[in-house]
Amino acid sequence: MVGSNSAPGSSDQDPQANPDTIVNSNTNPPSDSDGPSIENLARRVQESLSLGKKQHKFWETQPVGQFKDVGDASLPEGPIESPTPLSEVKQEPYNLPSPYEWVTCDIDLADTCTEIYNLLTNNYVEDDENMFRFNYSKEFLRWALRPPGSFRSWHIGVRVKVSKKLVAFITGVPARIRVRDDVVKMAEINFLCVHKKLRSKRLAPVMIKEVTRRVHLENMWHAAYTAGIVLPTPITTCQYWHRSLNPKKLIDVGFSRLGARMTMSRTIKLYKLPESTATTGFRKMELRDVPAVTRLLRSYLSQFVVAPDFDEDDVEHWLLPTENVVDSYLVESPETHEITDFCSFYTLPSTILGNQNHSALKAAYSYYNVSTRTPLLQLVNDMLIVAKQKDYDVFNALDVMHNESVLKELKFGPGDGQLHYYLYNYRLRHPLKPSELGLVLL
Repeated sequence: MVGSNSAPGSSDQDPQANPDTIVNSNTNPPSDSDGPSIENLARRVQESLSLGKKQHKFWETQPVGQFKDVGDASLPEGPIESPTPLSEVKQEPYNLPSPYEWVTCDIDLADTCTEIYNLLTNNYVEDDENMFRFNYSKEFLRWALRPPGSFRSWHIGVRVKVSKKLVAFITGVPARIRVRDDVVKMAEINFLCVHKKLRSKRLAPVMIKEVTRRVHLENMWHAAYTAGIVLPTPITTCQYWHRSLNPKKLIDVGFSRLGARMTMSRTIKLYKLPESTATTGFRKMELRDVPAVTRLLRSYLSQFVVAPDFDEDDVEHWLLPTENVVDSYLVESPETHEITDFCSFYTLPSTILGNQNHSALKAAYSYYNVSTRTPLLQLVNDMLIVAKQKDYDVFNALDVMHNESVLKELKFGPGDGQLHYYLYNYRLRHPLKPSELGLVLL
């Protein structure tokens, strides 16, 4: 994510209004008459630009889709700019304001990992009401930043020269992203964070330029990222949905509200889940399952316009269960021992700000789910049951892939948060529907 990821979000619950959904007063369904949502979004942004309300001076200089070009069918799909000869890539880092210096951060060093954790914990993304802030664990950060083939030089920090205090951070990790029939080497850009006291220093643009320079030095020319804010130009815009697992706590901390004419006991009953999973052969993924899960996942992801091109090393890293980081489950046929279905979620807690009784919100985020024999509804419901057993407070999901088809029936409700997906130096001719996207970025 670049700029700002979508915040932890919140959901206004009114189960009485519709017992199968959570109603959010801030979320209005798009009108069919408005046309494709991103084209509509681009039109509104263009209108605001013409009124001098909003400018994207930095992004308008970058090889990204521009709002003025949305809907222009004459523009070719694919790379926007050709690669530069490596000898012509800038060899020296970009200049920072004089009190600051670049550092390369080794996430494997305990002290450095703690510094990064503290910077993000105190300064990273908050919701609009400043009630929740992402709290990535150290284990999560190591998992997110050390996939196969990762480059330490892409983990970039900014320190104060005198005190050596870490005050800003940005990262990239390598990925292979398939766009239609082309597998493109990309950097996934993430964790752009500037200390709150330095937000006026215009550090973010130079940090983005610096990580771009370092990516180019590895002969890679494209990137993928997400943001909770609108930049030029999203390839799609996704909606966060929330499924209450601990409704009393969610209401106590202000994540949800008690619906009109609803009591707490009725709300708890509404969101109650079975004690055990329903699917025969449902079990935790193990190392021996990596080849079968890879085949299952590759086959499933092939139907989406944009999706990762995972091999077995990727699956082992990203999906093999790691305590309090990523959980993965599969369905193994008792008769044939064939792996037929797969589901997963990652753990991203949020710090609860300003609440006397609770300090942390334990949240699960839907990751990659593959349904071939077991209905997706049943598979995700089993995942909810597992998350509840592990004391998660809420289960979050984006409406990507086939998720939206089961969310309402499983008592998810739309939240405040939207997540915009972007590609750097790669143009799609038309914006995607969320259901055409097979990519989940952390």
